[in-house]
Amino acid sequence: MLPQKVQAIIEEMKAERIRGASYLAKRGAEAYLKLAEVLTGEELFEALKEIGTEIIGVNPTMASLYNLVRFIPLTNNPEFVRAKAEEFIKLSEEAKREIGNIGSELIDENEIIITHSFSSTVFEILKAAKMKGKRFKVILTESAPDYEGLALAKELEALKIPFEVITDAQLGLFAKKATLALVGADNITRDGCVINKAGTYLLALACHDSGVPFYVAAESFKVHPELKAEEVEIVERKFKRNHFLIRNYLFDITPWKYVRGIITELGILVPPKEV
Repeated sequence: MLPQKVQAIIEEMKAERIRGASYLAKRGAEAYLKLAEVLTGEELFEALKEIGTEIIGVNPTMASLYNLVRFIPLTNNPEFVRAKAEEFIKLSEEAKREIGNIGSELIDENEIIITHSFSSTVFEILKAAKMKGKRFKVILTESAPDYEGLALAKELEALKIPFEVITDAQLGLFAKKATLALVGADNITRDGCVINKAGTYLLALACHDSGVPFYVAAESFKVHPELKAEEVEIVERKFKRNHFLIRNYLFDITPWKYVRGIITELGILVPPKEV
């Protein structure tokens, strides 16, 4: 049984609906830090096995959680666990800043950017572009049923970045008005497919049809080292509206052929050759 403070973080991760894989990986690293504060020796070693299973189980679709668990070795030394968890957090923060810098260079003056869901890496790009004095507009979906897009709208409003919110059903209509598409990713598979909030595939198709370059922004720890797209477990979270049961897969899969490039802290990768 994991310590109560550690279990509380994991329960919070399970309940999270708005923030994505980057945030959850960071919270997972913080759970490791808490674990290292209270356990040592054989107790720590056994708890590390349990916490790894728990963290991956928060959302099996997310490669970031899988790679976080791989990053923290099984050991009885709490100082080593603490150092590795802190290193993961530091590297992820540095990666996000570098993605913002690289991705912002893709944004030209008066660009019209379309996005879907709330990606912290995409937001970092938009923020960096704003800081560089670039003028652009963002089209964002409300991202039902959890409405992550509205959370992004609040962030853009605070930075005074012009935007308009559309319903998810209008992706095809508004893709024609965009000049650039930027989305995040929860998993990039061995075969170069992008797994992200359901609706991303539809946006990629609409952009392909309209000749709009479609880019994905993701830290390198979102690249899954083992699984191909058909092997990834896509999480479904059904819900009821009135008395009707609504099917709700959280993610969909965008084939590499619709992706212009994947913006990482290491540069822009062109799938599938470099993934």
